[in-house]
Amino acid sequence: MNPLTLIVKEITHRKANALLSLLAITIAVALVVIFFSVSQGTQREQAEILDDMNASTDKISQSTQKKTKRIQRDMGQNLRIVSEETDLAHFWDEGFSKTTFPEDWLQQFTNVTKQINYSHLSAILKWKIDWRGSPAMIYGLAPREVAPPGREKPIMITPVKRGTVQLGKTIAEIHNVKRDDVVKVENGEFEVDRVLAEKGSGAEIRIYMHLADAQSVLGREGLINEIQALDCYCADESQDTLTLLREQLAPILPKAKVFRMQDMAEAREQQRRLMEAQLGKAMPKVIDEAIQSQTNNLEKTFTKILPVMVFLCGLSVAALAMLNTRDRRQEIGVFRALGHGGMHIAILFLGKAVTIGIAGAIIGYGVGGYLTLNFGQELFALTKAQLGWEPSLLIEALWLAPTFAALATFIPAMLAVVQDPADTLRHD
Repeated sequence: MNPLTLIVKEITHRKANALLSLLAITIAVALVVIFFSVSQGTQREQAEILDDMNASTDKISQSTQKKTKRIQRDMGQNLRIVSEETDLAHFWDEGFSKTTFPEDWLQQFTNVTKQINYSHLSAILKWKIDWRGSPAMIYGLAPREVAPPGREKPIMITPVKRGTVQLGKTIAEIHNVKRDDVVKVENGEFEVDRVLAEKGSGAEIRIYMHLADAQSVLGREGLINEIQALDCYCADESQDTLTLLREQLAPILPKAKVFRMQDMAEAREQQRRLMEAQLGKAMPKVIDEAIQSQTNNLEKTFTKILPVMVFLCGLSVAALAMLNTRDRRQEIGVFRALGHGGMHIAILFLGKAVTIGIAGAIIGYGVGGYLTLNFGQELFALTKAQLGWEPSLLIEALWLAPTFAALATFIPAMLAVVQDPADTLRHD
């Protein structure tokens, strides 16, 4: 008789044994399907989370960078370039240099061919005067900044219109001056465009005006006494920035000297480095830790349960095969007496195991997929969109499950093969 026919007859004859074996294989396959379906769903969700977080990080980064630039802009420029002939004692005491130099010195920076750490260069003319019986500082500001080649950026300064002034809060309050009033400064009349908010610094007594207006009222046309600038961010913390700035300035303006307002410059660098540290290191670390924690929890759950359950299922299949071998002693003896060899007997037992394994693979895949789709979301905190049928798992189950069943049946099958038919039939 055809071995396949004998296998089918055996399964239908001993239904309970076959069903219990099928149940064991089905449970093993279903558990494996659930594990890998959830694992793949977790990977997809993690990838989606990473994409979303990276997009959010980019948005946060752009927003933070804008805010950082705004904060740094409000802090002002941190470099002051003056003539080398400046009386530095007076400069630091009074806040301005009495030594002027041509305004076109500023244009020398537009001819630079090498990379330099200067940007946002502004021409300034400052001079202390007596205004209505009170000390005041005329602060003439060029309407445009100068940028070295490749360093063009949006301007940091707030330009002052010709014919207008902006007053510090204290000096405006002392003289009861308000916006839109017309005031006289030296030999010129100007409309008050703004009264500035309280700054708590020397800006309280400043009279901001267009550079050309300042030059006119002070009788210093074409002259300035200071260039203010911003040094570019240097990522190398070991770099002596001031020495570098002075080395770069020497060939451009050999008769000038640069000073760096260290506290302001360091605050800028710390702000930038803090932003880079938070977005470049801290946030990816948090994301990685969260994903790793979720993955570890999932793996711990399954690595403890899955091997035990698969082992128990294999043990069940082996035990059922052993019982089947005992129940079929007479049948095996008859087959051997009729001249069927050990290979034929082995094929019957292993063939049954393979057949049940194939059926268990198909049913287990269906059960595992169903449970994953309907309960995976609640059990494993995954979004339902990430859970689905995994056809590749069915393909793997169709060869792994029969192999698993055949291995579990191997020892009972070998015991059946080595049985002596004379001993088997003598007891009957």
